[in-house]
Amino acid sequence: MQAHLECLSHTPLLGHHDPAQAVLDEVFAVQKAARERIAAFKPDLIVLFTPDHFNGFFYNVMPSFCIGTGAHAIGDFGSLAGRLNVPFELATDCATHVINSGVDVAISHDMQVDHGAAYPLEHLVGSLDQYPVIPVFINSVAAPLPTFKRARLLGEAIGQWARSTGKRVLWLGSGGLSHQPPVPVYAEAPEPVRRSLDGEGYTLSPEARAARTQRTIDAGKAFTQDPSVLHPLNPEWDQNFLDLLQTQRYAQLDEVANDEVSALAGRSAHEVKTWVAAFAGLSAYGPYEAGHRYYREIPEWIAGFGGLSAHPSKN
Repeated sequence: MQAHLECLSHTPLLGHHDPAQAVLDEVFAVQKAARERIAAFKPDLIVLFTPDHFNGFFYNVMPSFCIGTGAHAIGDFGSLAGRLNVPFELATDCATHVINSGVDVAISHDMQVDHGAAYPLEHLVGSLDQYPVIPVFINSVAAPLPTFKRARLLGEAIGQWARSTGKRVLWLGSGGLSHQPPVPVYAEAPEPVRRSLDGEGYTLSPEARAARTQRTIDAGKAFTQDPSVLHPLNPEWDQNFLDLLQTQRYAQLDEVANDEVSALAGRSAHEVKTWVAAFAGLSAYGPYEAGHRYYREIPEWIAGFGGLSAHPSKN
């Protein structure tokens, strides 16, 4: 088998505002099973599709897509911090192929990633640097956003490149599903917040980082007590999205407008485009089989939390 896929929701609130122990145990069991599948697969390379939460990408320059040829994690919310094991020449070759395929992508020789990238590497792999990894950023919160179609085409282009390498590639998608934590909207934000979104937030002081963390924790507590304070979770939308991926019908999302996603599933639900890109990458190997599906509404984490695994039908 030359390819394997694991997509998983992430949360910065793990350990800060958790659901009941039974739910935690359920999530940890899902992660453990995925970790065991990955260990058995023994990847030569990981392609990780990740969003960002105004920690590494800002409105001073906000690409739709960016491939990291080097990267480090900042360790926000207590996630892992340090350098990722990014193979420079492979990542550069990947970016070149994607651009030549007609998908415009930026590159970063030192991509700053947050919990969106660190969470899957910690919980599904075990560390930031155990395997070579190419991080691929998909803008999921800073309007105007890339469409589902562009995310699919990005994944397909990377998939064609990855298959040509002959390497055993693990495809990871991190994010979603329905959720809308208190991420500021630029058009509605006061001037100090706009400055942060424009790039002043790239290196926050410990005090500013702690305050930002506490705001999210407080939002999780408030949402648990009163779901009306934030955009509601939408399990019906989430389950339909998982259906489309599992049955290889994700291209049906091509015509779904970004405004529709925000209205139905929340402004941060656009993180599911990381899943679409990962499945599109896997599709370069032909038809696939998907399973090990998991879904639960977890208001304590302000998230419809899910997981899905897949591998090519012909090994």
